[in-house]
Amino acid sequence: MQLDDEKKAFHFAVYDAVLQIPAGNVTSYGHIAYLIGRPQNSRQVGSSLKHLSHLRDVLNREGASLGEVPWWRVINSAGMISLRENGEFEQASLLRQEGVSVSERHRVDLDEYGWFPDDIE
Repeated sequence: MQLDDEKKAFHFAVYDAVLQIPAGNVTSYGHIAYLIGRPQNSRQVGSSLKHLSHLRDVLNREGASLGEVPWWRVINSAGMISLRENGEFEQASLLRQEGVSVSERHRVDLDEYGWFPDDIE
């Protein structure tokens, strides 16, 4: 997969923002998009996280030093884990390991666990 500089910058910004979510908290795809200055690109944030393994390898080959990106801390704006080929069960498990309460319907209370800063470093 070839990435131009703009796409590389977008993916790196997404991963950098996700790395700042504290353990035991969640945020939304839309809020990550907002934090990186691309509020209209929440779906692309989801795609970036979906392809994290491959894209992280591409970025690291080009000089980035991205380690484990806590993708599981990003959920949809309704407070639900997005459904995808059983990945929601893994995501729920990882969140529970961090002390986040996840309902059987894969819902998280954003008032209790949400992380929504106005900006990031």
